[in-house]
Amino acid sequence: MTRPRILLTRRWPEAVEARLAARYDVTRNETDMSMDAAALAQAMREHDALCPTVTDRITRDVILTEGRRARIIGNYGAGFEHIDLDAAREAGIAVTNTPDVLTDATADIAMTLILMATRRAGEGERELRAGEWTGWRPTHLLGRSLRGKVLGLVGYGRIARAVADRAKAFGMKIAVHSRSRAEDVREADYHASLQSLLSIADVVSLHAPGGAATRRMIDAAALSAMKRDAVLVNTGRGTLIDEAALAVALKVGTIAAAGLDVYEREPAVEAALIDLPNAVLLPHLGSATLETREAMGMKVADNLDAFFAGHEPFDRVA
Repeated sequence: MTRPRILLTRRWPEAVEARLAARYDVTRNETDMSMDAAALAQAMREHDALCPTVTDRITRDVILTEGRRARIIGNYGAGFEHIDLDAAREAGIAVTNTPDVLTDATADIAMTLILMATRRAGEGERELRAGEWTGWRPTHLLGRSLRGKVLGLVGYGRIARAVADRAKAFGMKIAVHSRSRAEDVREADYHASLQSLLSIADVVSLHAPGGAATRRMIDAAALSAMKRDAVLVNTGRGTLIDEAALAVALKVGTIAAAGLDVYEREPAVEAALIDLPNAVLLPHLGSATLETREAMGMKVADNLDAFFAGHEPFDRVA
C-alpha cells in the first residue's frame, strides 16, 4: 500500500521527524527560507498533506490550486490566521492545529519579557558587552519593581491565565480585558473596555487572537491611553500592534518600554524599533523549548494518523 506523502515546510525536531518517517513518505524543505506561494501550491499538487508553520502564508490561491492532491493541512502551531480557512472548507481540505501544548513555554517568555523590560535587563547587557559599564552606582539603570503593580491582560485564554499565575507570584495585581468573560475572570479586575484597562495597567500583556477584528488594536490612540511609565509586552500575534506607532511612542516617552516576541511582518521587524534602548526584541521564542516543539510535532502526527486512518482529526479547526 502506498504511504501518504507529506511535506514539512521547515525542519522539525528529530524525534517527530523519525515518527513521521516511519509511517509516511516525508519531504522536507531543507532551506531556512519560507516557501513562496508557487512552491506551496506545487506542494499541494504533489502531497497528500501539507504541514506548514506560522511563517507560511497558505492563501486561497494556494489552497484552491488546480490539480491539488492534498487533503489535510496539519499546522505546526496553535495559531492559524496564516491559513485561509474559508478556502479550505470550500475545497474540502481539513485543517488542524496544535493547541494546549504551548501554554507554559509561552507564558515563561511573557514573564521573561516583563522582567527584562521593567528591570532594563536588555539595556544592561548591551552596555556591558559594549565595554561601557563603569561599575555599580546608585542611580544606574533604575527599573521598576513588579510587586503591587497591575498586570493588564488583553485576552484571557490558557496562556494569559498562566501568565497571571506567574505574575501573582511576583506580587502583581491582575486586570483583564476579554471579548468573552470567562468565569475565572472574577478573580481579577475585569474591564469591559480596552481603553479602561490600558489606563490603569502598569504592564500590558497581549494575548488576543489574530485576525481582522484585532489587527493593530494597539495603535497610537491605544498607546496614548497607557501610563507614561507602563510597559507593553506581546507574545500573542504580531498583527495586534501598529509597530510604527509603537516605535514613536517608545522614542518620545509615551510609554516606558516594550517587550516583543512576535511581529507584524515576520521575520521583518520595524526598523525604527531595532535601535531603541527601551525595546526588548526576541526572535519568536515563545514555544522554543525542546519539550514544547516536540509536543507540537507529535500533535500534528496524531492528527495525521487519525485522518489517514479515516477518523476525525483531534484538533480540527476547519
